[in-house]
Amino acid sequence: MCTAFVSIEPQAPVPVLLLSVRDEYLGRHWLPPEHHWPDRPRLLGGLDLTAGGTWLAVDPDRRTAACLLNGFGPLAPADTRLSRGQLPLTAVREGGIGHLDLTPYDPFHLVLVRPDGATVTSWGGGTLEQRELPVGLSVVINDGLEGTAANRTASERIRALMAARTEHFRARFAAAPRPEPTGDDPAARAWGAWLPIVTGDGLALDEDAALIQRRDFGDGRIWGSSSISLLALGPELLRYDFATAPVPADGSGWRRVAL
Repeated sequence: MCTAFVSIEPQAPVPVLLLSVRDEYLGRHWLPPEHHWPDRPRLLGGLDLTAGGTWLAVDPDRRTAACLLNGFGPLAPADTRLSRGQLPLTAVREGGIGHLDLTPYDPFHLVLVRPDGATVTSWGGGTLEQRELPVGLSVVINDGLEGTAANRTASERIRALMAARTEHFRARFAAAPRPEPTGDDPAARAWGAWLPIVTGDGLALDEDAALIQRRDFGDGRIWGSSSISLLALGPELLRYDFATAPVPADGSGWRRVAL
């Protein structure tokens, strides 16, 4: 149940803000953002140690970033299936993934942010949809942009969890002053009123609306939020702050990723 919020204000000092929360089974090991790919030495991202890809990639040269969310729908054929973790790396390096044959990939949503805007590419059930995000605050969940993907979850419980999170945090971000992380300030100062919201807004990890969460779905494994990424993009700006989830209540634990 990954979640991404994108704020676009073309006239603001920082036109594009991205919040990306990665949720995964907590037994799946990973490494924090770094230059992990020798064949693509300029790209940054966290490394998924299971498949070698990433859930969020950054290209400092192009000032672009791409984050990946799982989708719902028919799975790719098992004998030709490829890891979706390579898609963010391709997207930031090549400006998108619309040119790829996506039939070997399970359903997904990919958010590509640029200094002047953002797009969401959704794949599932053999159909590809690409949408430019509007000005203002948008949310992408596993049911797609604003929960309107062609293929959505059949689970009423998961649908209710995503709806509760979207409703709570959309209202909270919209009511708070929009950050302007233009300098070298620590994360708490750079992201201002958004940071306590980003780190959980005081909700328990198992509340329905929790953005930073822990869930036991009864299969013996724990699902939860493993990391939080905050990115700020502008014509002359790219800032990336990262934290392992859950983040301590005092706001410590954030790292400014060197670009």
